[in-house]
Amino acid sequence: MISIGTDIVKTQRIKKLVKEKDESFLKKIFTSKEIKYCTSNLKPYIHFSGKYAAKEAVKKALLSNGIVKSISLKKIEILNNEDKSPYVSVKSLMNIKFNISVSHE
Repeated sequence: MISIGTDIVKTQRIKKLVKEKDESFLKKIFTSKEIKYCTSNLKPYIHFSGKYAAKEAVKKALLSNGIVKSISLKKIEILNNEDKSPYVSVKSLMNIKFNISVSHE
């Protein structure tokens, strides 16, 4: 079990990246499931910001614990249960469970 710290992302920064880079930014960082979830909401950039922050926090935890030497953000998937609570999926690390919460400014 890995507990994750919090990473905070400025929502306006992500909003700007989404508008400027459009799909190239989204497809580089997020999976199709993440994109579908975020774009189904009224203000997608808020949800992209939360998922981006969570991905950064997971990546830092994996690197600092020596579990991986490198990992792309796209390999880390932040999904949602039916009650919208977040969970982490890293296909190459199926035997590791994560506790996570999602934050953004």
